[in-house]
Amino acid sequence: MNKRIVQFYLVFFVGCCAMAQQSGTIHGLVSSPEGPLVQATILVVDTDFGAVADFEGRFTIRNLPAGDYKLQIRAVGYATTTADVTVEAGKTTVVERMINEDRFGLNEVVVSSSRYELSKEDAPSLVSVVGSKLLQATQSLSMVEGLSYQPGVRVEANCQNCGFTQLRMNGLEGPYSQILVNSRPIFSTLTGVYGLEMIPANVIERVEVVRSGGSALYGSNAIAGTVNVITKDPVENNWQIGSNIGLLRGEVPDQSTNFNASVVSEDLNSGVTFYGMRRDREGFDADGDGFTELVSLNNLTFGAKAFFKASEYSKLTLDINAIEEFRRGGDQLDLAPHLADIAEQLDHSILNAGLTYDRFSKDKRTKVSTYGSMLTGTRRSYYGGLGGERTLADSLAATNAYGLTDDFAGVLGSQITHNFNGSTTFVAGMEYQGNAVEDEISGYEKLIDQRVNTGGFYGQFEWKTSDKLTVFMGTRYDLVGVDGMYEIGEISREVDFNRGVLSPRFTLLYDLLPEAQLRAGYARGFRAPQAFDEDLHISSVDGEQKFVVLAEDLAMETSDAYTLSLNMGNNTGLVQSNFLVEGFYTNLYNQFQRVNLGQMENGAFLEETRNGSGATVSGINVEYAISPSSRYSFQVGGTLQRALYSEDEVLFEPEEGSTEFPAITVSEFIRTPNAYGFLNASWTPNKVFGLDITGLYTGPMLVPLLVNEEEFIELTESPAFLDVNVRLSYRWMLANRFNLEVSGGVQNIFDSYQEAFDTGPTRDADFVYGPLRPRTFFLGIKIGNFR
Repeated sequence: MNKRIVQFYLVFFVGCCAMAQQSGTIHGLVSSPEGPLVQATILVVDTDFGAVADFEGRFTIRNLPAGDYKLQIRAVGYATTTADVTVEAGKTTVVERMINEDRFGLNEVVVSSSRYELSKEDAPSLVSVVGSKLLQATQSLSMVEGLSYQPGVRVEANCQNCGFTQLRMNGLEGPYSQILVNSRPIFSTLTGVYGLEMIPANVIERVEVVRSGGSALYGSNAIAGTVNVITKDPVENNWQIGSNIGLLRGEVPDQSTNFNASVVSEDLNSGVTFYGMRRDREGFDADGDGFTELVSLNNLTFGAKAFFKASEYSKLTLDINAIEEFRRGGDQLDLAPHLADIAEQLDHSILNAGLTYDRFSKDKRTKVSTYGSMLTGTRRSYYGGLGGERTLADSLAATNAYGLTDDFAGVLGSQITHNFNGSTTFVAGMEYQGNAVEDEISGYEKLIDQRVNTGGFYGQFEWKTSDKLTVFMGTRYDLVGVDGMYEIGEISREVDFNRGVLSPRFTLLYDLLPEAQLRAGYARGFRAPQAFDEDLHISSVDGEQKFVVLAEDLAMETSDAYTLSLNMGNNTGLVQSNFLVEGFYTNLYNQFQRVNLGQMENGAFLEETRNGSGATVSGINVEYAISPSSRYSFQVGGTLQRALYSEDEVLFEPEEGSTEFPAITVSEFIRTPNAYGFLNASWTPNKVFGLDITGLYTGPMLVPLLVNEEEFIELTESPAFLDVNVRLSYRWMLANRFNLEVSGGVQNIFDSYQEAFDTGPTRDADFVYGPLRPRTFFLGIKIGNFR
């Protein structure tokens, strides 16, 4: 027996030595001009071998059979690089690569287009990326200020009293877009109202924007596209503290302080990052009538994101954040809201948490993700005021305008991604989304009590039929249930909607050249009849509140979206460039249309959401970017579009038999310019100095003004606006990556800002258009060991 054991170990030892002699090792170093690339991913193409760079940018791949290979090196924010290597038996091959920054994100790895990681150039749908550098260049304090620097995307302000902002994509208003946080649809009905301004810019790694229909993968309300906010991961040990002071028109302060800190273990198997921001802005009155155009704002945000790898094949990720925000608009901000002529006051408390577990197979071809996220929010609100009157009856009525909103949203799901042979990938998953919101203002007898539950099953098949052609086929089936009660005064409506909805998606990707991709796609989308974030936003007109109620027979809205695009990018060598032209055409059926019905008996104004006759939104997005060297970059883009109703749609419908005001109809979308665009240019002659010039153009659009002496709604064409920002920065590199950076400049340098506001306590607070802020002088400072 002992002899056999010795023979076995001898054979085993000889076999191992033979295998070792037939294989070799790759040892390498990956870096950038700024230093080592920590956690860069190195893959041996067409094999299961790979490695991750350590804190010094070094990596080792062992037991690789002798032969010729191609390495692919990827790191966030840097151009994907390949290297040809030859592995000799029993020897170590040394590879060193200096990687240039991916200045336009041409080779960036994205997840929003297909729900799994792949390069932008291989994504089935075009993905635009707003990175942290752009947010810095525009001196953005929150996400909302940087989103418009992409073709087909525009952020607009909608209320002087509360600061409600919404995102429009390809001409469609906010509720047509799905907002994701770390790929999870956790933006609820309530947080959708002011949530874009609640996410601090310093927590964002990047924002991925996918235009056109995404319902096949992400469920309802993704007709216009998806916006995926990716928060910063702990990559290496670093920290920074920053502060910014802005002066609106040189007078009104807008101050913020933020911090970020990350700690990662030496073996890179665990890490955590913390972030926070405090922002204080005084109310801004642009026209001197004593009423705000920009609300007083106090925001406190704190969050963390952590990961733990129990093994090479598993990863657990936790992200959590809490937001406390107070905003107040109207007049006499130092008084209790019910003592002002007009006041909109909102006090939010929001908590969001998510947990994801990823499991990989040993050959890394299969990945299973199981995840859950939840959000809970409370809004204590006041919408009202004395309306310019000071009688006892007015004072008593004003005290009844306090309200309370409770909101809960949850997501549970699981997804499997499998790569069969390098040319075929299959994705399948199931997901439950739930949202419960109760919004009540007892003084106006206003109640929204709504439950929305959706169970979804989806799948997508990626088939690379040849070296040039890739076919993406996907679909999603949703079981949607809406149970809602909507009451205002004596009006009571209910929605009991239960239906299964199939949303297919089909895309062709053809490589005309190695640097040029042609894409053609179709996607079907839907929106269930329910109250959206705009319906929880309450505005004031003529000193009274304006509410929204759903029509009794409101049916589901559906869409067909078609896209065709050509993208040409060059990311090799010193010069980087990118050209994009994209055509889009979207048909809307039974589109949700809001009709103003006039005043109720209690004085409040009432709008009703009905189904329209249909609409089409069509246009073209164009973008060109060039960077002749790491010192210079220039990017410009724009959109030309038309958004038309199939038949003239009613904006105002008088009571039957009333002759005081005529009915008002429109043939095109309101608040939707036919032309808009952006500019982004930078000059960094060295590592310490930087100059950024950014700008937004907004073309004329049709804007409604409520309550006129002759017409209930007056339709006005707004002027064009050119909002240009200039930012200068200088950095002192003190010691061991410890840096001090000072920045300063002017936002909206030409003060291209709305002039013709409606004024006084009886104004229409929704009569807002143009840039988000007037000319603002700013000064910023940050310290830390950031790159």
